Amino acid sequence: LDHPFAGSRMLRDLQYLRGIRVGRRQIGILMRKMGIHALYAKPNTSAKHPGHRIYPYLLRPMHITQPNQVWAMDITYIPMARGFIYLAVVIDWYTRKVLSLRVSNTLDTVFCLEAVQEAIDHYGTPEIFNTDQGSQFTSAAFTDLMKVNGIRISMDGKGSWRDNVFIERLWQTIKYEEVYLKAYESVSQARASLERYIAFYNTGRPHSRLDRQTPDQVYFNQLPLPRAA
Repeated sequence: LDHPFAGSRMLRDLQYLRGIRVGRRQIGILMRKMGIHALYAKPNTSAKHPGHRIYPYLLRPMHITQPNQVWAMDITYIPMARGFIYLAVVIDWYTRKVLSLRVSNTLDTVFCLEAVQEAIDHYGTPEIFNTDQGSQFTSAAFTDLMKVNGIRISMDGKGSWRDNVFIERLWQTIKYEEVYLKAYESVSQARASLERYIAFYNTGRPHSRLDRQTPDQVYFNQLPLPRAA
């Protein structure tokens, strides 16, 4: 309990420092008996639908050089004091700016569509929109929204998290700097707290990959003047 982030390897090493010789396997057995498991264990948020079309991954040969060239979207699992919710975000690939977010207690397509529509309403449309192969993103409703807006569809390769690595890094940041420090009591509390953190992430948190600028600074400073205005 003193070190809730420690897994079986670290717990083994901590015991070694105290002079207690115990193997990782034995610690793992004890952890299972005590019901101790990783806080970030999650349901599969990227389940494929066998009847949906899968689109090719378009980003590997590309050099992404400006805002609104590529947007990406993903869903992650957010633990609460009791139960869990899902968080979906749309992010600008070049600037790492979170363009919109939605939370839901069901893993459906509707809250994903709402997040995309909000991003389009506020920031226009990207050239390419990248997702994983989850059924929410391969559904007709989602792909039709892309086509109506003239957006090219890109999807990660099967089981290839590196194809959407910026989203994966965003999840790690949100969870370690926000979610794991809280125990949300309700969906409304979780939504409000996540919105506050994302506002800070966009406007007040320097990003090492952006030369210590914030995502908003890079996004708005590099847009064409009419759109920035």
